[in-house]
Amino acid sequence: MSTYFVNPDITRAETLPASFYHDQNQYEKMKESVFAKSWQWLGDSPSLLPLDGFAHPFSFLENHLTEPMVLVRNNNSEITCLSNVCTHRGNIVSHHPGKINGLSCMYHGRRWNMDGTFKHMPEFKEAKDFPRPCDDLHRFDLQEWGPFLFTGLEPEIDFSVIKDYLNQWIGFLPLNEFKLDTSKSRDYLINCHWALYCDNYLEGFHIPFVHPDLNAVLDYDAYTTELFDYGTLQIGYADGAEEVFVLPDDHPIAGSEVAAFYFWVFPNMMFNFYPWGLSVNIVKPLSISKTKVSFITYMYD
Repeated sequence: MSTYFVNPDITRAETLPASFYHDQNQYEKMKESVFAKSWQWLGDSPSLLPLDGFAHPFSFLENHLTEPMVLVRNNNSEITCLSNVCTHRGNIVSHHPGKINGLSCMYHGRRWNMDGTFKHMPEFKEAKDFPRPCDDLHRFDLQEWGPFLFTGLEPEIDFSVIKDYLNQWIGFLPLNEFKLDTSKSRDYLINCHWALYCDNYLEGFHIPFVHPDLNAVLDYDAYTTELFDYGTLQIGYADGAEEVFVLPDDHPIAGSEVAAFYFWVFPNMMFNFYPWGLSVNIVKPLSISKTKVSFITYMYD
């Protein structure tokens, strides 16, 4: 991959060159170096897996990496994330969300237990050295933060660092009481490189010009950005706003009037917390010049 110098002195640092956003080779390589190595948000478990013995098939980063996966909640409420590809002839195993007793392939009848371990294959009773571990469905790492689920192909980021940082700032909120509101959720197609959208999110300079309603309730002069290993936190302090967080006494900025906490988690996840709830923004690359941005709304108060 090409390398780009970013001056550690913020007063000398510059925006990445335009070539970064137009380099198709760079875009392709980042699929493996960035997106295959990081965590991706899947959704909340009550919505995806409402019952025990439930499966939810999905495509991991559709139109980018497009890896077939399936979430399974067993009869003990334990959740696993499995490959949704038969280990015999590559057929898709689970096609629709719903109740299951196990996983089975409609091509040749191969079956697996709810945790993806091999169970049965017709006509293979006399086969030698069978089954082997490679006959199990591959199991992907799965992380939970409150009701929210995350997975990755080969994540190299320590998710506990992300979770601990988020909890440090908003751990006082009862995330399990947040409810998905599909009527307030939207998808947008943007004609730009995915990283350009993230660049825009990561700077607050545009707020007074682009978001007058937001600017009216924020003290822009007090707007701050905090850094952590795998992301940033932008804090919007209130300027006479009626709706502010009630921060506990042990909070890092206890006593402050905060209207919003804006978290960006590498490489493409945003978690925007307001007193009324949470807006999750997920940035999904579709091509070098087209991006899908999903705004998913969770109401609390």
